[in-house]
This record gives sequence, C-alpha cells and structure tokens, in this order.
Amino acid sequence: MSQQTLLHVRGLKKHFPITQGVFNRVVNHVKAVDDVSFDLRHGECLSLVGESGSGKTTAGRCILRAINPTAGKVELRINGQAHDVSGADQKQLKPLRKHMQMIFQDPYASLNPRMSVFELISEPMIAQGITDKKQRRQRVGELLSQVGLRPQHMQRYPHAFSGGQRQRIGIARALALNPQLIVADEAVSALDVSVQAQVINLLAKLRDELNLTYLFIAHDLSVVRHISDRVAVMYVGKLVELADVETLFTRPLHPYTAALLSAAPIADPTCRHRHQQLHGEVADPSNPPSGCLFHPRCPYAEQRCRMEEPTYREIENGHHVRCHLAESL
Repeated sequence: MSQQTLLHVRGLKKHFPITQGVFNRVVNHVKAVDDVSFDLRHGECLSLVGESGSGKTTAGRCILRAINPTAGKVELRINGQAHDVSGADQKQLKPLRKHMQMIFQDPYASLNPRMSVFELISEPMIAQGITDKKQRRQRVGELLSQVGLRPQHMQRYPHAFSGGQRQRIGIARALALNPQLIVADEAVSALDVSVQAQVINLLAKLRDELNLTYLFIAHDLSVVRHISDRVAVMYVGKLVELADVETLFTRPLHPYTAALLSAAPIADPTCRHRHQQLHGEVADPSNPPSGCLFHPRCPYAEQRCRMEEPTYREIENGHHVRCHLAESL
C-alpha cells in the first residue's frame, strides 16, 4: 500500500445465503461481490459502472462496513497509517467512520422527514461526540453555504425542498465530519438531467476545494466520463476491466465494456452511432456459468472461454482486464 493510496481493496467478497425449509438450511449463496480488488489514490475519483445487479452498491457498502463482507481485505490510510476496516470490531470502527461517508441514491428516502435540516446534518457530529449545540449550528451553516443552500433554512424539514436541494443536504451531511473518502452511490440518478449537471459540478468543486476522494457508483456513462479519473467495470460481482477514463472510453479491451459504451447515446445528431446489441440474459450470481461469466453473451467466445475462468491481469500500465482474448480484440 503506497503513501498515495487512500483505499486498498483486495479479494473483496460478499455472498448472501439462500435458505430453504423450516430450519432455514443454507442451500446456496448469491455471489453479489466476488473477488474485487483495486486501489484508490488520494484526491482521485474512481467510478464503478455496470448493469443493475452487477454488485456495485454492495461493494461500496462492504467497503464502508455498512454491511459485513464475507471475505477480503479493506484498508484505509489515515495520516500515513493503514487501518484494517474489514477486520475492525465496532469499537475500532467508530473512529474510522468519520473518515469515510456515503451519499445515497434517493434523496427522498435517505432523509428522515421528522428531522429538521439542522438535526439531519448535525447527527453525525453527535455520533462522534460533538455535543456543543452552538458549535454544531455554526458548522451546519458553513456546510449549507458550501453546497449552495441558505443557512437560515436549517430549521426547515425535507418536504420543503426539491429533489436537487435534498441531495445537497445529503452531501452536506456526508461532509459534516471532514471525511477523506466519500462513496457516492448513484448520487444523481434520481434527479432531473438539468439538476444532475448542477450536482455533478458541485461534487467536482468540493473535491478540488476539500481534497476529497470519491468512489463514484453509477450507470450513466456520460456522467462517469465527466467526473472520473479512472473507471472500473463490474459484471456479475467481478471486475472485468479497469483503466483511466480516456483509455477505457476510446480503447476498451473487454467485450462487455465495449457493449456498454456502444449503448450510451451520443449528443450529436450528425454522428452515426453503431449499437452493439448483446443477446441473452445476465448470468445468475447464485448459479454462474463455467469459465468466463460473460461467455454466454459474448460474440467472440471460444471453447477456452466456456471452460476456463480468465484471470484479472494488467495488459498495459494501469489497464487491467479479465478476458482471454483481450490482446487480440
């Protein structure tokens, strides 16, 4: 783990048991996240993309220990010292919480309607032992100004705000304890397109001003290209490709990544866009196919792909891919 690395993830797994019968006997597991590894550097934005059900959100929640991972290692470097997040007990985990926070997908569901804006944003401060109400009120006012809201509105309740404003409140709550890592889980997908642009620009501005590090979970590739430094593509719980944003968008090496990019609309009516259509269904994470998970839908699949699982390897500097045919494709 280098000095510039903030987050170090190795072999992360989350398997949910499938039970059956009166005694809830475990008969199988859903492999929601299966052997995910990456590093996240200070001040960087790494985006996790993939279809719904690919395991992006589960991976993010495991990293924050919102849910406990089945296996793997998650380390967070704070002030030059690496802390084991995945193996920490609740007592050890509490002081680490302030260094890593989450922005949730739905601003309507993530804010308690019975709490005022002041109570919502100051709640993390109380959890970390900041009991001085005057100090908390001053901090909430600063945060509201940072996210483009008026401090005098801190006594209002969530129903008085629009969706974009609610998401700004969620961002302010995530910033309350000056975290280093923020996991943004589909932070703009529930918003109108015009509001999406405002929130994305706000996140980029806050990242520069506060030296934040983002793990940005999304499925909108136009948003991903705008905000990301690197992009990691997930398919059925596994990383299939990781590269810097320009390399991945201009020269994808995995057929699944190429299909995702071809499905994204281009805002240019004069551009002839060729869509690469995938056939078949996404693999079942409780009963995955043998060999490469993508081979039933891959137009280039060979016999080796059906029998042998590809390794996740570095093809060139910083460009990782999980495909037997990456060099030839």
